Amino acid sequence: MFKKPLGQLKTSAPIRASDRRKLKQRVLSAFSASLEHGDLLVPDGILTAKFFTHTKQPGTLYIDPGNGDPLWFTIGKSSEDLIPTVYTLWKLRDSNLLPSVLTPSAVIPILVGGADLMIPGVITHTPSTLSRDQLVAIHQLASTKNDDGTVTRLVSPPLAVGRMAISGEDLKTKSEADEKGKAVLVLHTWKDHLWDMGQKGDTPNDTPLVTGGQVAEGGGAVSEGAGPQGGENDDPTKSQAHGEPVEERVETPGSTAKVVYTPQEITDLLTKSLIHAIATQLSTLPKDSYPIPSTQLYQSYILPSRPAFPSSVVLPSSAPPDSENIHIDPSEIAVKASTYKTLSTFLKAAEKSSLITLKTVKQKSGGSDYVVTGVNCEHPDVNAYVIGQGGKPYVTVAEIEAKKAKRLAREGKEGKERERSEREVEIRQCWKPWLGSLGLFEDMGASTSNMYTLNDIRGLLTKYITSRQLINQHDQAYINLDGPLIGCITAKRAGEPGKKAEKKPGEDKSSLPEFMKRDELMRSIVEHMQAWHEVKAEGKDVVTTKGEIEPIQVKVTVGARRGRTEITGFEPFLIIDGEEMADRMRKICAGSTSRTNHQRLKVTVQGKQGQAVGEYLMERGIPKKWIMISEVVGKK
Repeated sequence: MFKKPLGQLKTSAPIRASDRRKLKQRVLSAFSASLEHGDLLVPDGILTAKFFTHTKQPGTLYIDPGNGDPLWFTIGKSSEDLIPTVYTLWKLRDSNLLPSVLTPSAVIPILVGGADLMIPGVITHTPSTLSRDQLVAIHQLASTKNDDGTVTRLVSPPLAVGRMAISGEDLKTKSEADEKGKAVLVLHTWKDHLWDMGQKGDTPNDTPLVTGGQVAEGGGAVSEGAGPQGGENDDPTKSQAHGEPVEERVETPGSTAKVVYTPQEITDLLTKSLIHAIATQLSTLPKDSYPIPSTQLYQSYILPSRPAFPSSVVLPSSAPPDSENIHIDPSEIAVKASTYKTLSTFLKAAEKSSLITLKTVKQKSGGSDYVVTGVNCEHPDVNAYVIGQGGKPYVTVAEIEAKKAKRLAREGKEGKERERSEREVEIRQCWKPWLGSLGLFEDMGASTSNMYTLNDIRGLLTKYITSRQLINQHDQAYINLDGPLIGCITAKRAGEPGKKAEKKPGEDKSSLPEFMKRDELMRSIVEHMQAWHEVKAEGKDVVTTKGEIEPIQVKVTVGARRGRTEITGFEPFLIIDGEEMADRMRKICAGSTSRTNHQRLKVTVQGKQGQAVGEYLMERGIPKKWIMISEVVGKK
């Protein structure tokens, strides 16, 4: 999630004392932390800032006022789900704020690179009963050989935070079956851009793996070659001998007997499915939708209305006493397995019960078939269904399939967005101390030759304000200005014409500002620095250039008979070649293009092609915020 720099980070500000108390209570309650750790997890003066990730997801960040470390964050608009950073987990490493998931050392760099933790990469986890979407901390498990020939297994501090993609039970089942898939959806890692906002530094020391049941038995075996560094104890199945005993599976006569429905029970379920279809769909169809062919009624209405979890609707008579969690595949609920055996017989019985009305029609082949000419919405069973059950007594197969299709579509879209974001050009805007800002950075203890991002400058300013106690006591949104701050914001800016006007004696102190809002102060400091930008594209050397980078300009001329689209300013982004773009746009837009090179490169496309050009640029890896599409009125 933080593989790339934040799309936007707003100015941080201290939260009110009442809000801090509420935040502390949320943390203590959500993570079962002891009261004595409250001030450590939510320190006095904690700062908060709104942000957007590089994929435009909104969030809130809570920052340590002393050292600038990010402590907590939320993802999503108005989300209340607090997520600790690795800095927070390192503070209370022995308190187990989050359940632990152990993975081989070779996997950690892959997670830092932005990947999720896959099932084969899980060595073990504790506790064994993890639920889906539960927050977990990911640790590295490595081995070291001692002088006496023994092997010690070492557990790192938390290096990543994520949510379980599946439950611990499913993880164990899928691992035993050698299935692949995601185990943990990684949200934040050591060395990502969220971690970079803090003071960084070395990670805490590794600790020996505690055995004897304190690390629960694994959620899955490690595939060959994916485990920790070699050693006789690297097999997670062997490590279980030092922890909880593995339950021995004993097969007993009848324990493997398959639970099935009787033909009568299937008939009952099909009838319930028909009633469900009448109450929720068929009763609302317009009259011209009838007649409905019998096969269409069965395939499009009855089968999708089957219960997705049949045993919760009709418990099989063959189920053993006190049985729980019996799952029967809904596909077993079919007319051929019922007492009627054929669809026509089933429909005739439904007509006899006054649920539907049928009509016999002759087919071209010479036979006959039924069509449904109407349904009885006033049937007692339909009324009982709607009134007595609120219209929704069970989850249907159609609902499960619709959710699955929606999830697959969402995952496909997210996958494409992720692939696009991985190819995106990284634009890093930075600033260097210059002229009037040099003295301030010297007083901050920062190098005057380095270049800093906005986050870096904001962190240095926060530390400076905290160390010198410059927060205004009457209004914490304001900062009291000391000598170095005043010297910076009142200095002449680079390239500013003219000389400073001479001030009359006695006017200096009265005309100088005494305090300023934090965001205004930040903006003024940046304005007194020298702008630079860094462009990093896949397969290209990083290019650092003085000055601010401008968005690519896509100017669409409208009003003309055919219109035209002009693209300029793409050279600094490294990955766009003018001739290649002209050729590609000619094919996409099925129109003529031209390329000119006067003062700067310009590609012109025939027609009003702003949207097509924008999509092409984003597909090539240009972030959307660096594409400026505008319309101008041309001569007719």
